[in-house]
Amino acid sequence: MAATAAYDEIADWYEGEFLPRTSADDPLGIDRSLRDLLGPGDGRCVEIGCGTGVHAASVRALGWTPFGVDISAGMLRHAQGRLACARGDAGRLPLGDGSVDAAIAMMVHTDMPAYPAVLREVARVVRPGGVFVHVGVHPCFCGGFADRSDPDAVVIRHGYADGHWTKESWTDQGIRDKVGANHFPLAELLNAVLDAGMVPERFVESGGQAPVVLAFRARVQPVNGRS
Repeated sequence: MAATAAYDEIADWYEGEFLPRTSADDPLGIDRSLRDLLGPGDGRCVEIGCGTGVHAASVRALGWTPFGVDISAGMLRHAQGRLACARGDAGRLPLGDGSVDAAIAMMVHTDMPAYPAVLREVARVVRPGGVFVHVGVHPCFCGGFADRSDPDAVVIRHGYADGHWTKESWTDQGIRDKVGANHFPLAELLNAVLDAGMVPERFVESGGQAPVVLAFRARVQPVNGRS
């Protein structure tokens, strides 16, 4: 509940100051990765941890019908004008088995200490053959172990392999010093996708020579004869 309270507390700052500063012209390639990996479609697409709903316009522009789930009431106050949404736990999504055609998770996996369980929920609610798009901070170059104060000389210290929660951050102008972050090493993250019953299809790195963002598309596989 601590992370929930933290996002409730910073929701207005996130909407009014952080988003305009970080999303102008898509400097990290977040929206570009979403569009390239999700691609055109005409079904229902759920955003896991939709926050203030800023990605709904891109999802809608591709032809999908966006729907969002987030645990923070403060963030959902801003999301309500952008997409249909519901307050809920990403580990227990308020959706039936195979009830959506696609799912996305946009820069949220470090907010979810049980992200492997969230991925299993994604595999449950997305129909077999449907797609899941993950866009998140790059596990290898972002975290409490990474000093990015000089973008031309990113320093990677000990701690990458530990997998831990921390508020340590190289800047006080971002999110992590305020709400903290859970770190998942690359192999742990990708193995969690496989263990959930999804098969990665395509990967994208963006945001500089030492990438800030790692994104991928995975396909949900049939389970127990469900097709």
